[in-house]
Amino acid sequence: MTASAPGLLLDRVDTAVFDLDGTVYLGDALLPGAQRTIHALRASGKRTVFCSNNPTKTALEYAEKLTRLGVPTDPADVVTSLTATVRWVQDNAAGAKVFAIGEAPLESALTDAGVELSDDPEQIDVVIASYDRAFDYRKLQIAFDALWFHKRARLVATNPDRFCPFPGGRGEPDAASVIAAIEACAQVRCEAVFGKPEQGLLDIMISLTGLHPESTVMLGDRLATDIRFANRGGMTSALVLTGETDRALLARNGADDPPDVVLDRIDELLTICG
Repeated sequence: MTASAPGLLLDRVDTAVFDLDGTVYLGDALLPGAQRTIHALRASGKRTVFCSNNPTKTALEYAEKLTRLGVPTDPADVVTSLTATVRWVQDNAAGAKVFAIGEAPLESALTDAGVELSDDPEQIDVVIASYDRAFDYRKLQIAFDALWFHKRARLVATNPDRFCPFPGGRGEPDAASVIAAIEACAQVRCEAVFGKPEQGLLDIMISLTGLHPESTVMLGDRLATDIRFANRGGMTSALVLTGETDRALLARNGADDPPDVVLDRIDELLTICG
């Protein structure tokens, strides 16, 4: 355990934001100390919020999974890149026809919010690139036509992740690969990306939960998303070495976004905070 924020005490923190994959759980199993940490923080009166870049599940589905794993959670305490994407469309592209390159939860969330979906390049106003395990040439062609040929659409994306981690070190290509394919052929730049480390996600999280960044600690396993998100947003950043980042990777890449706290396992936070 390493701490470069000696002033991090429980009486100075009122909210803890947790990344999920690689921080609280991996696959269908809680990581060591996760349940104890969350229960202890709640027992001391701290709010716990969960934040994921994975857009393939709704807040309700994440809350149900956490509850099933022994961490009872209200969907109101889960904020994801899916949440932020739908909110952006509502606030910045009202009435737009959207082509969503993503999985069923993204399409369902947009439809439930009253957004009209379309795969007609002549009608599409916004193309959303996302984690999509059914991404194919047809979808790429539709995006290309809407963005390059008809030059009428805007390109945004749910999250910037290169891959989604799996237990055992394996993973799958994530939204960044879809973004790259579209940008390469359509010769456009994605104008907005939601999810960590983007400020837009923090703004939405603040509006939904009322958290104050200066009294919030963000725990996560990825330097480029979780820790950068915390550092940019004025939160205390706590890197947990149970997911993507190990000490070798931290030594190579940690200088750009150094965490305030480094934890071998998540319940070491209680030692620092106690």
